[in-house]
Amino acid sequence: MSYQALYRVWRPQRFDDVIGQETMTQTLKNAIMTHQTSHAYLFTGPRGTGKTSAAKIFAKAINCHYQKDGEPCNECETCRAITAGALNDVIEIDAASNNGVEEIRDIRDKAKYAPTQADYKIYIIDEVHMLSTGAFNALLKTLEEPPTNVVFILATTEVHKVPATIISRTQRFNFKRITAADLFKRMAYILDQKEMTYDPAALKVIAKAAEGGMRDALSILDQVLSFSDNHVTLDNALDVTGSLTEALLADYVQTIQDNAPKQALQLLQQILAEGKDAQRFVEDLIEYVRDLLLYQQAPELVAASEMDLLDEHFKALSAAMPADRLYGVIDILNETQQQLRFTNHPEIYLEVATVRLTQVQTAQVTTTMGAAPAADNEQVAALSQQVAQLQAALQKLEAAGPVSAPAAKPKAKPAKKISKKVNRKAIYPVLTDATRTNLENLKEVWPDLLNMLDVTKRAVMKVSEPVAASQSGVVVAFNYAILFERASNDQDLLNILENGLNRLTGNPFKVVLVPHDVWPEIRQEYLQNHAVPSQQVTTDDEAEATPKPEQKPAVVEQAQALFGDAVVVKKD
Repeated sequence: MSYQALYRVWRPQRFDDVIGQETMTQTLKNAIMTHQTSHAYLFTGPRGTGKTSAAKIFAKAINCHYQKDGEPCNECETCRAITAGALNDVIEIDAASNNGVEEIRDIRDKAKYAPTQADYKIYIIDEVHMLSTGAFNALLKTLEEPPTNVVFILATTEVHKVPATIISRTQRFNFKRITAADLFKRMAYILDQKEMTYDPAALKVIAKAAEGGMRDALSILDQVLSFSDNHVTLDNALDVTGSLTEALLADYVQTIQDNAPKQALQLLQQILAEGKDAQRFVEDLIEYVRDLLLYQQAPELVAASEMDLLDEHFKALSAAMPADRLYGVIDILNETQQQLRFTNHPEIYLEVATVRLTQVQTAQVTTTMGAAPAADNEQVAALSQQVAQLQAALQKLEAAGPVSAPAAKPKAKPAKKISKKVNRKAIYPVLTDATRTNLENLKEVWPDLLNMLDVTKRAVMKVSEPVAASQSGVVVAFNYAILFERASNDQDLLNILENGLNRLTGNPFKVVLVPHDVWPEIRQEYLQNHAVPSQQVTTDDEAEATPKPEQKPAVVEQAQALFGDAVVVKKD
């Protein structure tokens, strides 16, 4: 049989084997034992933390007839078939390569059929955030009202890309990063089972480099085993991960503390000559300086996270370097880290950063001890001279007596300008056919239209309201000019508004935007240019103030002419 990677061979087969996720696994076991399982689950968290493994274990446990305390037996035919991926009722889908509407519709159609071998049909959709918008919409109704004996398990590393409507229809489990201590214990257990020798310090380096992912840790361990002929040593772990020893990092930080640029540059050349990655070197250095800073405030916290790798040199540096100096070092390293992403000559930026780091304290001392007092003395002398001049000028003014100030000329108010971006050619046809009934009908559906928008677009439209409407168009006024400009330039927003009104009313609408303070002038301008009495244009702000005159039927006017107003009485 061909060789299999460690993370595949040692994939968890029971909930108790999922490392570092005790809260989630215990909740799932309790749900299985009490038969209170949900129809849809959402597993979120960083890569390699056990999301897909937990989904497969759940599929086995819920279908196992011999499960005990919520754990699958892993011996029955159903459990073995699920483990081998041969059970037709447990379907695992990669959403990254099956993210279209047709694939999800196929799932929706097949989910209606009852399971053939197991009690429950399980759909495991990995990286669900890769689904398209149409695919999410196709999945939505099925998640809301799923068929009997069907369970959906969605897994993702980027939950912020999953629509809220999907999340609200699932039970969400947040898988956290696995601690370095748990990673160390799991790797030690695996190596003991394989009867391989290892250096504990090497496993600690691998655990830190894995950054909370069990799959990453086992992949690095697999690489180290191949590199070192089935024996894990510290030097090999450092070579594979590209990390630096604590002693080398301490020596580099010591040159910064001693303000010794020559020794620091020599040490940097040694590090680069050994083939260490520049980006990895800066990352390790930032983490080391961060630990120095935290050790000053919470020693026990750093000691736990570093798994007792701290030596006396580290403790001495933490006590010797002030917090302000460490802040400056981290700022320079962070700036250098950004620069390294866009260069083909990382050694140049590292050398510049090294010189800057070794001169930070020197510049601070010079400013504090020398330049600052001299600058202060010069500033005090200049201020004293200005005070003397002001006092002399004040005495002259008092001797001359009061002087009447010339009357200030009132400033002419600037003429109000109508925005050039207002589309009058689109507004005038709406005003020609505008009626009060159309406006009232549109106001009734306006809240529903805003609810169809996303959060950003809804925030823009919250400060707007329809002020005139016809059968085919609506004028929307904005309270703030800046939001009017933003909405006018957002063609996507205008398309969504028009499509939404079409869906809500059944009529195609043209949406025209206008600033609220400019709207009265545009309306008056239309009345003047088209010689229309103001009563014939019904808008939101003037419909109630200027009611239309009641038009009498011709028969009523004829009767009044024949018999007089006092005799004729009109009744509906």
